[in-house]
Amino acid sequence: MEPLQAFDYDLDARLVAQEPAPRRDASRLLVLQRRGGLIEHRQFLDLPDLLAPGDLLVVNDTKVLPCRLRARKSSGGAVELLLLEPWAPAEGGERRCLVRGPGRLRAGLRLCLAGGLAATLTAPEGAGRWKVCFSDDERLMKLLPEIGEVPLPPYIRRPARDDLDPERYQTIFAEVDGAVAAPTAGLHFTHEAVAALRGRGVEVTAVTLHVGPGTFQPVTGPGHRMAPEFCRVGGAAARQIRQAGDRGGRVVAVGTTVTRALEWAAATTGLVEPGEGWCDLFIRPGHRFRAIDALLTNFHLPRSTPLLLVSALAGRDAVLRAYREAAARCYRFYSYGDAMLVL
Repeated sequence: MEPLQAFDYDLDARLVAQEPAPRRDASRLLVLQRRGGLIEHRQFLDLPDLLAPGDLLVVNDTKVLPCRLRARKSSGGAVELLLLEPWAPAEGGERRCLVRGPGRLRAGLRLCLAGGLAATLTAPEGAGRWKVCFSDDERLMKLLPEIGEVPLPPYIRRPARDDLDPERYQTIFAEVDGAVAAPTAGLHFTHEAVAALRGRGVEVTAVTLHVGPGTFQPVTGPGHRMAPEFCRVGGAAARQIRQAGDRGGRVVAVGTTVTRALEWAAATTGLVEPGEGWCDLFIRPGHRFRAIDALLTNFHLPRSTPLLLVSALAGRDAVLRAYREAAARCYRFYSYGDAMLVL
């Protein structure tokens, strides 16, 4: 693999989308052809024209939970907790959290939360992660929609808005509770856009990968390890994927999370098999793709695992050339930004 600095690029901070487009499907769409490297500038609503009858679109049906919690020390200092696996039951009364706050955090520190709840830091796990015991875990999870906040990515430099983010930082496919970050390629879809695709003869199916905060971690080096994320590929989805191949249709992954889920499910036999487990697959240049033929994605951070994944599919030089052209044409970048289709 090329050195990490080869996956850097310059971006004007003003191009980082701080809010979603007025309509989900109003985004722009950069189309990159892997053969020949041709770049086209389209609109997301052109997607049905770019796909063909018999193609299969695979989406991620994970649902983002409002798992960012505000707490206070007895001294009054503000502390923020992010539940890392909100879909899973507490283990031994404890949950794993990312904890940030002023001053020194120590085991035994007691925090006060809304709703009369309390939390105690029990054991550090490094990199800001702690095991945390909540005073009433069952009540905490019931109150989460009321006391929790949408965990917006760190590059969105504004507070979460109750009138916007709970609905827009969620895809229309979201059904399975568990993510701490949205599978952002799916944010562009409306029900009307899906209907137009189906009218074109494009099928749609779903898998689940609960996106964790590791998606925002920069690659640290050749030995970089992905944080494991829970993944499920159902039998119906696996059958549809195989049938698409049998009829000559393309499997179009909606997002890098779907790509990782399908490539993980195909790792043993070369065919997508149904199953569930912990996906820690790190896709980088040199990866042999077995499950997907095309990718709909957003524009990603420098040195990030999603950028390396897209580069593995389309080639680093072609991808960075597309990014430079997108920046020159003032595309909107990152989670709430515009889309890119690799064919």
